[in-house]
Amino acid sequence: MQAAPVTAPGNAAAPSHDIAFSEALRVWLRVALLSFGGPAGQIAVMHRILVEEKHWISENRFLHALNYCMLLPGPEAQQLATYIGWLLHRTRGGLVAGTLFVLPGIVAIMALSVIYALYGNVGLVAALFFGLKAAVLAIVVEAVVRIGRRALRNGVMVALAALAFVAIFFFDVNFPWIIVAAGLIGYVGARLGRPEFAPAGNSNGADTAVIDSMMGDAIPDHARPDPRRTLRVAAVWLALWLVPVATLLLVLGTGSVFSQIALFFSKMATVTFGGAYAVLAYVAQQAVEHYHWLAPREMLDGLGMAETTPGPLIMVLQFVGFLAAYRDAGSLPPMLAGVLGGLLTTWVTFAPCFLWIFVGAPYVEKLRGNTALAGALAAITAAVVGVILNLSIWFAIHTVFREVHPVHAYGFNVEIPNLASVDVAALALAVFAAVAIFRFGLGTLPVLGSCCLAGIALGAAGLI
Repeated sequence: MQAAPVTAPGNAAAPSHDIAFSEALRVWLRVALLSFGGPAGQIAVMHRILVEEKHWISENRFLHALNYCMLLPGPEAQQLATYIGWLLHRTRGGLVAGTLFVLPGIVAIMALSVIYALYGNVGLVAALFFGLKAAVLAIVVEAVVRIGRRALRNGVMVALAALAFVAIFFFDVNFPWIIVAAGLIGYVGARLGRPEFAPAGNSNGADTAVIDSMMGDAIPDHARPDPRRTLRVAAVWLALWLVPVATLLLVLGTGSVFSQIALFFSKMATVTFGGAYAVLAYVAQQAVEHYHWLAPREMLDGLGMAETTPGPLIMVLQFVGFLAAYRDAGSLPPMLAGVLGGLLTTWVTFAPCFLWIFVGAPYVEKLRGNTALAGALAAITAAVVGVILNLSIWFAIHTVFREVHPVHAYGFNVEIPNLASVDVAALALAVFAAVAIFRFGLGTLPVLGSCCLAGIALGAAGLI
């Protein structure tokens, strides 16, 4: 039941928190359609609309919700939308906000996946994706710099980033173990009172936003921790997530590509800390090298698709699932198998996101200001910088060089490029994209568009 409007004590001008659901629906659709540019851009859009324009949530509560979402596996921007929607209109608000946030991306990535499967080897399309890959390389490097400036505030954080890079680049340590270790270090460091793990200072503006007014006067029932309700919610969402997975395993067996997709991406849903850039290194490690679902350059193509469409960058996983099923369709028509594989990937990727929010958010609201959680977040973010640096180097190797040789010796597990196989056109485009981003400050979409046009021009001239 929606609570009655409340005015904050002593502040007659405090806003009513009785936000009409129809108005919220329009706002969440607007947020979804503007959610380009990766998590940083998406969070900025939500901040501008929800904090500055609509005054639905204060700066401090917005950052508190964001910090929780960054601690979770999965896309933090989508989970932040779900969290705020849940605060406003309970479960249906969270469902609408979270679903609308990914719906445009689902449609766009599916359409592009179909085009890629049908025409990916056609000269024009191949040239377009050639340019796209070079731009994506520069964008990933820019992500390292952007996150590093925010996360590496002291020598301890720099050391964590360096250790994470060495572990994954040279020793092939699985990404989840890096995140778990970093989180434990941050948690313990914060509990011991180490200043290196203290949260950065936040603005402490007056809590006069809609949600804060609501919470400050009388906390709604849905935002109060309740163990029995927690168990009910967890049971429902675990069933929605895992029953389809179990059904596929029972009916099709473990050898089916659909069973493999369901299991692999369900696992991804529990370890995708740090957003799409960070987890792609692990996805590439498994989807490319273990399952052989797609090639390294195709992973870059998929990331380029996700960069140029609204929604979370983790939507690139739908492209991976599409190609996996398309190329191992069995008795199904390949295109139908691809569509089903992509949708299955999306389901097992995002269903857990609602579970994390609906189960954990009431307790997180109670834990506002917990320094130990903030310390874990800071350490994880620092480690993610090292993981994304590994991803940028991996992308660079497979974009700029035509030949790469794996080396496995003395515990090392690295890929060494053949310097004589450098792709001059790809290198030139990557440098162009980097100059456009770092020197002239161009946004993601102009850089991607320019590189795609350059790729088409190079293809037409026979230079690629």
